[in-house]
Amino acid sequence: MMSGVSRSFLDLLYDEAPRSQYDELLASGTAAASSDAERERLRADHDTALRLRELISRQRSREAELSALYETASDLTAIRDVDAILAAIVRRARQLLRADMTYLSLNDELDGASYMKVTDGALTPEFRRLRLPLGTGLLGLVAQTGAPYFTEDYQADERFVHRNYIDEAVEGERIRAILGVPLVLEGRVIGALLAVHRTVRKFPPSEVSLLTSFAAHASVALENARLFAELDAANRNLTEHTRAVEAAATAHDRLTDLLLHGGGTDEIALVLGDLLHGRVAVLDPSGDRVAGDPRVATWPEAVEESVASGHCVPTPGGYVAAALAGSEHVSTVVLEGPPLPSAEQRTLERGALVTALVVLLARTVAEAEERIGGELLRDLLSPTPHDPVLVRERARRHGAQLDGPLTVAVAGPADGGRQVTARAAARLADSLHGVAGEHEGTVVLVVPDGDARAVGDQLAAAVTRAGSSATVGVAGPAPAAQVAATYAEARGCLETLLTLGRVGEVTDPAGLGVARLLLGANGPAQLAEFVERELGAVSAYDDQRGTSLVATLDAWFASGGSLKDTAAALHVHPNTVTQRLDRVTGLLGDNWRDPQRALDLQLALRVARLQA
Repeated sequence: MMSGVSRSFLDLLYDEAPRSQYDELLASGTAAASSDAERERLRADHDTALRLRELISRQRSREAELSALYETASDLTAIRDVDAILAAIVRRARQLLRADMTYLSLNDELDGASYMKVTDGALTPEFRRLRLPLGTGLLGLVAQTGAPYFTEDYQADERFVHRNYIDEAVEGERIRAILGVPLVLEGRVIGALLAVHRTVRKFPPSEVSLLTSFAAHASVALENARLFAELDAANRNLTEHTRAVEAAATAHDRLTDLLLHGGGTDEIALVLGDLLHGRVAVLDPSGDRVAGDPRVATWPEAVEESVASGHCVPTPGGYVAAALAGSEHVSTVVLEGPPLPSAEQRTLERGALVTALVVLLARTVAEAEERIGGELLRDLLSPTPHDPVLVRERARRHGAQLDGPLTVAVAGPADGGRQVTARAAARLADSLHGVAGEHEGTVVLVVPDGDARAVGDQLAAAVTRAGSSATVGVAGPAPAAQVAATYAEARGCLETLLTLGRVGEVTDPAGLGVARLLLGANGPAQLAEFVERELGAVSAYDDQRGTSLVATLDAWFASGGSLKDTAAALHVHPNTVTQRLDRVTGLLGDNWRDPQRALDLQLALRVARLQA
């Protein structure tokens, strides 16, 4: 009987039966026992089974605690998200302590309070946002002193400093018993971990020890998070530094390559825009845009600040970087784009410096070309003949082609615009394979062949694009040996335009007509040239065919354009006069009857009679 009952107690142990079944088994066994000795042994087996049951329960609880701590330690090595780790710690602590709520707070050294970081089981949002001054309440006391505290009934415990808003939050959660342990890191209290019951109860030492173990893991998690944050920050800094170095090297290579290949300000604007992910414009010292995107706004005040500081200056839409050569403000680069880190701001400053170098180089080249062009012009136009072979060779080295017929344009710049006009003429000469420079107070352009009037128009347009204006006289094309005379003719056209007040216009000798004879310094050669230009085609026709077209033209003008009177003066039929005038039209063009052209023809006829 006894062995049977003992086996029954063991079965209850294996089945994890509740305490009531042990008592029921004892009662039934005692009733069935035949002697006091059996009943006493049965009670001993009952007590032994209960002790074994309690031992097994404690062991299983310990195994659960160790398993939870192990899992938490494993999480610390696998999870870098500190919020996820702390949430897991608080949740497991609540489960193992069978608490109604657990929460973790962190100290804020700036305002001397501890605030809720993680909660598990909270009922109200107000509690999750609670901040307790250090020394206030159980949480504040643990966070301040670094020692564990617990209370069986918080509201009735006078050991703690109570405040109304804290007590109201505690009442809202229906909190009674609280256990709190500190979070300690390198000897410094950084917060607290707490377990709460909504009934009055005690906390045995095993629960204090268990919660302390979880608090230690939480401290390690926070320290790991800090170390990982520092590592991530260092890695980001290193990555950003590496990226900045690579970007700076790329910018240096591209800008250097641009310099070595003779790039201009337009190319610099494109490269900087690509490197800095924005739109770029290049300004001259006066603030005028010389290259880049025309949509970019200029910021005069920022330019002045950049000139004064020597560094780029932020604007509402980007940055401005002025480049100085010594104390001279050479150029300004304006960037419209997103905010730039300091490394890319330095790239913009280097871009402005490269722009200044390009501008200075272009200025030096232009000045050299003007000087060489001026020397070559003096040799070409000098009254004292120079070795033509030597002059042509020098021109060829300069990139000019002066072997064939030449056209000459002489420009009188507007006030203060001589240097601008000279540079515009030099650029045009380079494109037309000619030579240009200053000569005798004017800017002279000599180019091979070409339409004289078209060359003059090109020069005037180039000066206008450069921001100035000029009056231009042109002549030619004429043989290279006569370039000095062609220059004199073009200069005469310029002087006549200036005398007439026709500033900013372009003309050749034909465009001036009689005005050139009246206002210019003319001699027999100029008169003969004028007559030849106006009547040469008609005179040649008469000489070749023995006709009288010149005489008919003279008589027609003398009669005031009357066919009848002209025929009477020439003793021919009016139809003959009509036929001769048609021939004149074929030789001189349809406009010979226009008043201005007619005046030139009449003067040429008068000069021809006087010469005869």
